[in-house]
Amino acid sequence: MKYNISVICGDGIGPECMASAVRILEKTGERFSHSFDFEYLDAGGIAIDKYGKPLPEETLRKAKCADSVLLGAVGGPKWEGIPGIRPEQALLGLRKGLNLYANLRPAFLFESLKDASPLKPEKLPNGLDIMIVRELCGGIYFGESGTGEDFAYDTEKYSVFEIERILKTGEKIAKSRGAKKLTVVDKANVLESSRLWRKVAKETVKDPELEFLYVDNAAMQLIMNPTSFNTIVTSNMFGDILSDEASQLTGSIGMLPSASLGDGNFGMYEPVHGSAPDIAGMNKANPIASILSAAMMLQYSFELFEESRSIFDAVEKTLEDGFATADIMTEGKTLCTTDEMTEKIREYI
Repeated sequence: MKYNISVICGDGIGPECMASAVRILEKTGERFSHSFDFEYLDAGGIAIDKYGKPLPEETLRKAKCADSVLLGAVGGPKWEGIPGIRPEQALLGLRKGLNLYANLRPAFLFESLKDASPLKPEKLPNGLDIMIVRELCGGIYFGESGTGEDFAYDTEKYSVFEIERILKTGEKIAKSRGAKKLTVVDKANVLESSRLWRKVAKETVKDPELEFLYVDNAAMQLIMNPTSFNTIVTSNMFGDILSDEASQLTGSIGMLPSASLGDGNFGMYEPVHGSAPDIAGMNKANPIASILSAAMMLQYSFELFEESRSIFDAVEKTLEDGFATADIMTEGKTLCTTDEMTEKIREYI
């Protein structure tokens, strides 16, 4: 099979991490007799430098024609303070333009990295495996906003349609993970939009059982009792915050991938970490989040389940054998550069 992939390398460590993901996909293609064609596009800070805008129309047009999109981290201090322009606007524009409304943010802990987690071992007796399903195209990030002389406002607004479709995605993901409950996180004691979320959830989700948590309680429970969660579905802003919190429980934000999905099989896949400009070009970055984002692409967009699993297993084997980049380095492990870590994973595929 042949697959056409748009690659947006991004800024900072984005290009070197995306190069690692491409190398892993090429190796996977060799093993399983698939062909991946990569078209490189610009978005984020590099697009501001080249075109004066974070998301050129040509990038969005070509991304729409691909089978899937791999995206690197964007942004950095170089582009701070430019009036009306931010590299991160490319992310919102891509999600909206590609109609990607469901963000899957897994938080899992490899057994070999238990010592890297900030939580005590007794908090994670059986590891960690949480999926956060975040609504991506609505809410306060896309609501009406404005400023006055002595005030500013951002409006949280959701339609029944937007809530229904993300809840159906959450329900589907929960079932695929064998979850006994689906946790809906909101702030229904304060927000009208959250009360609508609860009403629609009760009408939409038939199986598994629903659990409702206020966002402040959910944030606390992620620290106190993380293994009580399996699948969480929530709004754009709450999902953004909680998924970053959950990622830290795994030892390093450099470990975790994400998927942004819409209707059908098309998706955009990106690591959850930032552009880390302080180590850009130094061959120090952890490429695993980008590599596992490519594995998620094989699973969710191309339904290549064995191929996806082979990448995950190769990452796990590499970590079990004690290889580590600086962000997950602990006593007794072998320190690797970005390239060395990538090559070790390739060898295990």
